[in-house]
Amino acid sequence: MFEILKVSYKFAIVLILIFALILRVWLLDLVPVSLFGDEVDIGYHAYSLLHTGRDYSGNFLPLHLKSLADIKTPLYTYSIIPTVAVFGISALGVRLPAAIFGVLGIYLFYLLINLIFKNKSLALLSAFLLTISPWHMHYSRWGFEGTEMLTLYLAGLYCFLKSFGSNKWLVLAAVFFGLTPASYHSAKVFLPFNLIALVIIYFKQIKNIERKYLIISAIIFTLVVTPFAVSTLFGGGTDRFQSTTIFQDPTMEGKIGFDRVRDVKMQDPFNRFFHNKVNYFSSILINNYLEALSTQFLFIKGDPEPTHTPEGFGEFYQFEAIFMILGVVFLFFKNDKKTILLFTSWILLAPLPSILTREGGHHASRLLFLLPPLIFLTSLGIYNSHSLLKRFKYTFAIGISVVLFLSFLFYEHNYWVHYPWDSQRWWHAGFKEAIQATVSEGKKYDKVIISGADEPPLIFFLGWSQFPPLEFQQNYPLAKINLEGIGEVSKLGKYYFPPIGKERGLYELGKILPDSTLYLATAKEIKLDLIKEPGRVPSDLILIKSFPYPSGDGAFYLFTKNEKPKTT
Repeated sequence: MFEILKVSYKFAIVLILIFALILRVWLLDLVPVSLFGDEVDIGYHAYSLLHTGRDYSGNFLPLHLKSLADIKTPLYTYSIIPTVAVFGISALGVRLPAAIFGVLGIYLFYLLINLIFKNKSLALLSAFLLTISPWHMHYSRWGFEGTEMLTLYLAGLYCFLKSFGSNKWLVLAAVFFGLTPASYHSAKVFLPFNLIALVIIYFKQIKNIERKYLIISAIIFTLVVTPFAVSTLFGGGTDRFQSTTIFQDPTMEGKIGFDRVRDVKMQDPFNRFFHNKVNYFSSILINNYLEALSTQFLFIKGDPEPTHTPEGFGEFYQFEAIFMILGVVFLFFKNDKKTILLFTSWILLAPLPSILTREGGHHASRLLFLLPPLIFLTSLGIYNSHSLLKRFKYTFAIGISVVLFLSFLFYEHNYWVHYPWDSQRWWHAGFKEAIQATVSEGKKYDKVIISGADEPPLIFFLGWSQFPPLEFQQNYPLAKINLEGIGEVSKLGKYYFPPIGKERGLYELGKILPDSTLYLATAKEIKLDLIKEPGRVPSDLILIKSFPYPSGDGAFYLFTKNEKPKTT
């Protein structure tokens, strides 16, 4: 009987992992609808490293990647070099590793829960809920560093706890923990506090580990993490934090000053006590922290950024709220002190990377460390509720299965049917087709101008054209010139890139375009849908091609000057 159960558990986890893989790779090139700008950026970095050994800014095997917009952690970019080598800068090239890391993370989560509780049924339920989690599934379907971060952390935590029985596992834990901060910025804040908590919680067990394994693990962890830590502190690795932190809020001085002036007018002599930087930042931190753990973020609206969460859904299914609360109760009443402290500290520390940043209370990417422990609490709530309802356990099992299936079904319908259209602009749909056609058509022209009215177009041009990285490195940073009729632009060969937000009206273009020039315009500046109304093109322009969003609405238009405009 035991052998049958053993085989059935193995079969169950294999089925869960196959299902997880299907959910994460099926139609990967269509949902999300297109590569986001950050994905193209990472893809072009990997493409450049593959062909030149340098990132596209020209840095040799960097520990932080200097992008056009920010500074990126390196590990995910290095991870996708093999798939970019096979599939190019494409959905499979950039996203497939994230999907694989997502599936590996589910398996590690299963191993972790089974190791802690010695309960395969609870571990299987936890793995299954993580498999169908809207938060985890979505983040495993795009080229984002967070799923790799979670996988490395779960591997580190599993090996750390495993080392209490077999000390050699601590060496692996040191490797995985050391690599975690190199995967995503959030780990730089969470991991140090988390490691301190783990040492405090499991101090007695750590004391019993053989000294040689403690020394070897400490040396390996130091060797792995030190170069990245040095790069973070002295090589520009903190630039991303500086650009997003609440402590660099440009509106702070004005808000505090306004409140003080108002208090002075109301003859309040204590205005500086109530309105100062300490109170201002404290208020934001507390609000962000509470918002990260709120029902609004977790179950109702999620992250308002359309690329992070489909509209109308939270990060968890709404029915999970009651079981998450029950999970907290069961955790405190049915487990040992160390297990309670492990999950409590995990949950309490997980929001720290996000609450220090603007809009951090609902930033799903920076709050990813919250996902595994909250999934576990939900699983614990469901599992123990089922165990307690002895006379009604079959009814409960059927009921919860139906609710779970319907919740999953409605989310999946929205995700596969509605989400591609709802989020098409945010996912930069249409850029690929527009850039590739522009490059092909541009061979006939002396100049090619790619509009920046909507988004900075340079990275899309580099990625979707797979522009030779060595040539770009030799010209980076790009020269700026004044192009007659257009103004200041960045120049790369025959390609010109106006600054972001610089719009050109449809009826202005023909008057300012130089001869023998191709112009890629965005729908934002044209303000007409020329796919539906092609007759609205003015006589001094020739519309060469239109590029629609998946919904059919116009996204981009390729124009050239009509050097012989029609006369009326």
